[in-house]
Amino acid sequence: MEIGVVLPLAEYPWKQPSYSEIRALALSAEDSGFDSVWVFDHLLFRGAPGEPTEGIWESWTILSALAEATGRVRLGTLVLCTAFRNPAVLAKMAVTLDEVSEGRLILGLGSGWHEPEFEAFGVPFENRVSRFEESLHVITSLLRTGTLDFEGRHIRIRGGELRPRGVRASGPPILVAAFQPRMLRLAARHADMWNTCWLGGPSTLGDWPERVNAACAEVGRDPASLDITVGVNVVPGDSPADLPDDRPVLSGTSAQIAAGFLGYAAHGVSHLICNLNPHDATAQKALSAALHLYREQCDLLQKGKADGMGGR
Repeated sequence: MEIGVVLPLAEYPWKQPSYSEIRALALSAEDSGFDSVWVFDHLLFRGAPGEPTEGIWESWTILSALAEATGRVRLGTLVLCTAFRNPAVLAKMAVTLDEVSEGRLILGLGSGWHEPEFEAFGVPFENRVSRFEESLHVITSLLRTGTLDFEGRHIRIRGGELRPRGVRASGPPILVAAFQPRMLRLAARHADMWNTCWLGGPSTLGDWPERVNAACAEVGRDPASLDITVGVNVVPGDSPADLPDDRPVLSGTSAQIAAGFLGYAAHGVSHLICNLNPHDATAQKALSAALHLYREQCDLLQKGKADGMGGR
């Protein structure tokens, strides 16, 4: 199982990280052996009327800079809101960033959910899933075939073509975050990876694998061909959790967190994405310790299996 970490882009908890701080955390994650770094895609956050607006850096610009700053970790969006960008242009952006990063992009896509940011930036909020379905078709078709003509309710493409094609002939893998039946079917039909978030310990995964398998069966797809990815809230050690009381969290010592990682791997999760709250260099160092323990335990399990096979 691969393990990644979400980078802090937002003004939360009321401290806006600079790009130099984000870059330092990304480089530290790479040096520590994490498989991936991820960014959220939002324009702002607003709570109840009268509460202050929470800002956030634009994700694609940050990710593009990190593609040049890093050299090994995979670069993921969790998830890019298709409503914020023309989908054909987004496919072009993805091919280009995949080229810059030498094939390290994971293109996570979603429909968006936070209505205030749609309103604040003049983006239509109605018919989000219908718009997303068309956008997903446009993006996957262009990335995987390079050409497209499409007439939809919301989108029209005439003579669409991606040139050059980039470092991967079929483009980067596409991840879809999906929770409701209709979105699950879209993920099963189009995606390479499916995501659910934000969970705590392995027990909070519940019956999601079975629901994903059912969605795959509904569209005639082999469930084994769709990777399961999970976003997890993590609070290492004695760090104070900066989360609502009802939010699930994987917390504890490095050994306890590593045991949680093993539990997710046992459920067939292919990629675990850790969201630290709060996220700073100290918390990320503690998470790195859990990562190393997890890898050591995986090595021991593999060795035990190999020794068992050799003894037969």
